[in-house]
Amino acid sequence: MSKIKETSTNFANKQALADECAEAYAANVIGGQWALVICSWLMNGKLRFGELKNKLPNITERMLTLQLRKLEENKIVKRTVYAEVPPRVEYELSPIGYDLRPIIQHLEKWGQKHKELVTAVPPGS
Repeated sequence: MSKIKETSTNFANKQALADECAEAYAANVIGGQWALVICSWLMNGKLRFGELKNKLPNITERMLTLQLRKLEENKIVKRTVYAEVPPRVEYELSPIGYDLRPIIQHLEKWGQKHKELVTAVPPGS
């Protein structure tokens, strides 16, 4: 996952839109399929890296690591490292991350409704 060059037009457009529109800002913070799914699993409580990996079998370890780092950097996820051998690391939603619960639940309902709409057989077929 590479960062957008800060000198690019794409970066400037994204930044300007995020500055003007809270919805665009939020989409930039939690955007991407993996971030939402990770948050969705963490709504049920703390999980270790391996547990998250098992719940997301199609994600690579690298992508999971990058997504968790981004969510942690954005204060959505809290990472706790326990001083044990081997080290134990747990991930959980932060208070602001838990505020996403109704939004994620609503997106899930909307997604199901939309999926049914677009996959429905047209009348007369």
